[in-house]
Amino acid sequence: MTPFTFQRHNGTSRAVVILMCVYAGLIALVILFDAAWWLVGLLSLPTLPALWDIAHGTSAGLTLDHRAIRWFSGNREAEVALADINHVRLDTRWDFSVRTSLVLASGKRIRLPDEATPPHKTLETVLQDAGLRVERHHFTVF
Repeated sequence: MTPFTFQRHNGTSRAVVILMCVYAGLIALVILFDAAWWLVGLLSLPTLPALWDIAHGTSAGLTLDHRAIRWFSGNREAEVALADINHVRLDTRWDFSVRTSLVLASGKRIRLPDEATPPHKTLETVLQDAGLRVERHHFTVF
């Protein structure tokens, strides 16, 4: 099996453009609609993690080889041996995002960070090529 590697850098120009658009919209609220500063401040709080990632140039990724699956996000990292994995569960959520969970032979479920996983179709193919059973679940609540 050829090792598979995926890596994503969070300081991309796309992320910068999205943040600039959000901040431009917030400034427009203040200028055009005379929005309260405290309200605009509250609305800007969810952008702080993205701003932190861009400022620090963090990255995330996943590696799969014949022995284990490893992933990292920022300064967090983990590894699970393929022999310990019973199956991989791909859950399509109501917002059409796909969450990836490793279900271990012990029954424990480990959720992979979204920012560390490649597009779900690519991931599903790579996992099946590695001999792992992949279960798809659409529109689950948990």
